[in-house]
Amino acid sequence: MKRLPRRLRYGEEATLVEHLEELRQRIFVCLGALLVGFIVTYAIHRHLLHWLNRPLPEHVGKPITLGVAEPFLTVMKLSLYGALILAAPVILWQFWGFFAPAVEAQQERRVLFFVLFASALLVAGIVFGYFVALPAAVHYLTNYDKAEFNIQLRAKDYYGFTTMVMLAMALVFELPVFILALVKLGILTTRQLRRNRRTGYFAVACIGVALPGVDPITTVIEIVPLWLLFEGSIWLATIVERRQPAPQEAVL
Repeated sequence: MKRLPRRLRYGEEATLVEHLEELRQRIFVCLGALLVGFIVTYAIHRHLLHWLNRPLPEHVGKPITLGVAEPFLTVMKLSLYGALILAAPVILWQFWGFFAPAVEAQQERRVLFFVLFASALLVAGIVFGYFVALPAAVHYLTNYDKAEFNIQLRAKDYYGFTTMVMLAMALVFELPVFILALVKLGILTTRQLRRNRRTGYFAVACIGVALPGVDPITTVIEIVPLWLLFEGSIWLATIVERRQPAPQEAVL
C-alpha cells in the first residue's frame, strides 16, 4: 500500500525530482478526494435538487429541461460542484502540506488560523446565500410581472443561478481575510482604514455591484453584508495589529 506524501520539515532540503514526486502524489490525493466527493454527491443528487428547488414559488413548479442530454449534464455539473465543496478541505490541506516547509514553525499557527478562519467564513457565506440571498432573489425575479408571463425555469439556467448566488456570497464573506492579509503584509494599516472609512464603504459597494447578480435585491443583499464585514474587519485588524511585535530599528 502506497503511503501518503510525506510533509517536509521547515528548512529540510530536497531535490527537484523529490519535490516533483511529492507534488505528483499530492495531486493524486486531491483527485482521489474529488472522485470520492463526486460519488457521494451523485448518490444524493436527488436530495440536492430538492434542496435547491425549495426557494421556488408554487406557481413556478420544478425546472424544465429542453434537451435530450440536459438532465444528465445538469446532474453531472451539480455533482461536480458538490464534490469540489466536499473535497475542498483535503485540497487545501495538500496545498498547505506542499508549501508548509517554507513557513517557520512560529508562523505556522497563524497561517492555520487564517485557513480555518477563511473556511468558516466560506461556509457562513454559503449558508447565508442559501437561506437569505437566494430566496429573496428567486421570489423577486419569479414574481416580477408574473401576470404578464408564463414563467418557466430551465434547469441548467436555474441551478447555474443558484450556485452563482451562493458562490458570490461565499466570496463576499472572505472580505475580512483579504483585509487582514493586507494589514499583515503592511500594505494597509488600521489607521488608514479608519481614516478612509467612507472611501472604503464606497469601494465595497462597487465590489458588491460587480458581483454576480442581475436584480437589485441580490445586489443589495450582497452589499449590506459587505459593509458589515468591512466594519468588522477594521476592528479585527486593529486587534491583530496591536498584537504584532513592534518593528525593530535597522542597525547601521
